[in-house]
Amino acid sequence: MNIPARDNSVRAPGPSGRQQSSVAPIKDGQNKTEEVKKQIVAGFIVFRRTDEGTKYLLLYRRGGYWNFPKGHFEQGENAMDTALRETFEETGLKKEELKIIPGFKTLVRFHFKAGNMTVHDTVILYLAETRQAHIMLSPREHSGFAWFLYPDALKILGRYMGTKRALMEANNFLKVKNNPRRANNFGNRQRFNQNQRPAGGS
Repeated sequence: MNIPARDNSVRAPGPSGRQQSSVAPIKDGQNKTEEVKKQIVAGFIVFRRTDEGTKYLLLYRRGGYWNFPKGHFEQGENAMDTALRETFEETGLKKEELKIIPGFKTLVRFHFKAGNMTVHDTVILYLAETRQAHIMLSPREHSGFAWFLYPDALKILGRYMGTKRALMEANNFLKVKNNPRRANNFGNRQRFNQNQRPAGGS
């Protein structure tokens, strides 16, 4: 049974509502400093059910980068507020067109270089179902989108292991949710193992 990652370690964004930055020395014998920026973003893994199977929404950025709809916090927002707003801005999907799946929340952490800056991102992802196949992209954000079956989505995500892991967690979560018997069997096995005692043990 999939157990989504918890985000107890995540703190609210800084005063700007978006990011925090600091300056750290580079230990390479040179007089340089490197700025470190920490960002918290939130979004949705959006799926819809089709005759072919469950399909997941991925958005395309120039340069061959595919990802879920997500974005930065604005001041006063919590993670769910941000996820809903960013998903609407990037896809046109309204809150009323999303069925949020309770019990699922996962984190993706990664970092990348931007000039002399190292950016550390923490991405909070929720799971939602929609019946809307048509997406209205924001041209400033993305240049394309597609609905992929699970195996194809994994291939498209390529080397982005954190994002692939989040998709795997979401897909496994839906499998268990759609098959209560499977979930009950898992729980029964878990309780059986906990109640076992070694022979001769106390």
